[in-house]
Amino acid sequence: MIKKLKKKIIILATVSMAVLMTALVLFMNLINFSSVIKETDGILDVISQPDIPFFNEKKPMDKPDAVIKDFIPRDMSPEVPYESRFFSATVNSEGEIIETDIKRIVSVDESEVEQYISKAISRNSERGFVDRFRFLKVDDGENLKIVFLDCGRKFDTLLTFMWISIASGVLGCLIVLLAFLLAAERIIRPIAESYEKQKRFITDASHEIKTPLTIINANADLLELDYGENESLSEITNQTKRLTNLTKELVYLSKMEEYGEEVPKIEFPVSDLVSETAQQFRAIATSQSKEFLLDVQPSITMNGSPDEIRKLTSILLDNAMKYSNESGYVKLKLSAQKKMLSLSVENSVSKKIEKENIERVFDRFFRMDDSRNSQTGGHGIGLSVARVIVESSGGKITASTDNGFNFRISVSIPILPCS
Repeated sequence: MIKKLKKKIIILATVSMAVLMTALVLFMNLINFSSVIKETDGILDVISQPDIPFFNEKKPMDKPDAVIKDFIPRDMSPEVPYESRFFSATVNSEGEIIETDIKRIVSVDESEVEQYISKAISRNSERGFVDRFRFLKVDDGENLKIVFLDCGRKFDTLLTFMWISIASGVLGCLIVLLAFLLAAERIIRPIAESYEKQKRFITDASHEIKTPLTIINANADLLELDYGENESLSEITNQTKRLTNLTKELVYLSKMEEYGEEVPKIEFPVSDLVSETAQQFRAIATSQSKEFLLDVQPSITMNGSPDEIRKLTSILLDNAMKYSNESGYVKLKLSAQKKMLSLSVENSVSKKIEKENIERVFDRFFRMDDSRNSQTGGHGIGLSVARVIVESSGGKITASTDNGFNFRISVSIPILPCS
C-alpha cells in the first residue's frame, strides 16, 4: 500500500504540474499570437488608407511630419509602416486584377501575386492568412483593394517563443518529477510509520487473541461433554469461530496489501473449479428459495492460483447469498475474452442501493445494509479480501448496479501464458 501511495503522489504531482504548465504555455502562446494579430491588423489598417504618403511613393519630406503622423495611431511607431514589407492589388467586380503594387517587397513576383489574390478572394472573411501573409480587403464601392503584409519574421519569432515555452514547460515537469522522486519517501514517512504500527498491531493482536480463543473454544467443548448440548455453549463456540476467522482475514489482508504475497501459479481448468465451487452454494440457495443461475463457459484454462480463484469465487457467492433478498436470485457468469478472464456475480436486493454506497463496498467493515449484520453474520471485509486477490493477480474488480435493485461484482483477470 505504501508503494502504491508513493507512486500515486509522484504521478499526481507530475500530472498536476504537466496540466499547469500546458495551460500556462498555451495561454502565453495564445496571448502572444493575439498580440501579433492585433499588431499586423493595425499595420494593415495604416497602409491600406488612401493617399497615405509612403503608400503613394511620395517621400516623407514632401509632407510635414504632422500630416504623416495623422495616418498613424498613437500607439504605433511612425517607423513601423516604413519597415514593413507588403504588396497590394486592385481587383474589379469581375475578379480581374487591374493594378498591382509590389515595389515594397522583393520576395514576391507578379505570377505569385495572382495566386495570393485568388486565394484571398476565395476566402469569405475580410482578413485572414495566405501562407505567411496577412491580408486585408478594402472595398471602395467600385473595386476591391487587397493588401498583403509579410508576417514571416513575426511567425519565426512566434515559433521560436513557442518552442522555448514548450521546452521550459517540459523542463519544469522533469524538475518537479525529480524533486518528488527524491522527496516522496520523506513525505510519506509519517504515513508509512503509522501504517506499519497498524499492521504490527493487527499481527500482534491476532496472535494474542488466538490463545484465549483456543482456550475458550476448548472449555466450551468440555462443558458440552459434561452438560450436553446447550444453546449458550453453541453460541460461545460460534462466536469464537467468527472471531478466529476475522483475525485470520485481517492478517491476510495486511500481508497481501503490503507485500503482495507471492502464490504458486499453475495451469488449471478454471471453468471446472468455478463450477465446482458454485455448486456448493446451490443447496443454500434452495433452502432460501432463491433462484441460482450459473453461466460458465466451458474449457477455460489459465495460469494462476487455484486456491485464490476458489477463495474469490466463494467470497463473491457468499456475499451475494447473504445480501440478496428473500426469493430473489443469484447469478454467476464466467467467460474468457481477449486473453482476459471475466467473472461476474450478481444478486437482487430488496432495498434500493445508493450510488455513494457502490463506491465504498470494497472498504473494510463497510456494509450497505447495517440492519442485516446480525442475520448474515459477516464481518464486512469479504469484498476487501476479494479486491486484494484480484489486484495481486494483476486484475480489476468493480461494483455496479443497473437500477438500484441489483448488485453486481465484475472481475477481470489476465489469463497468463503457460510457462
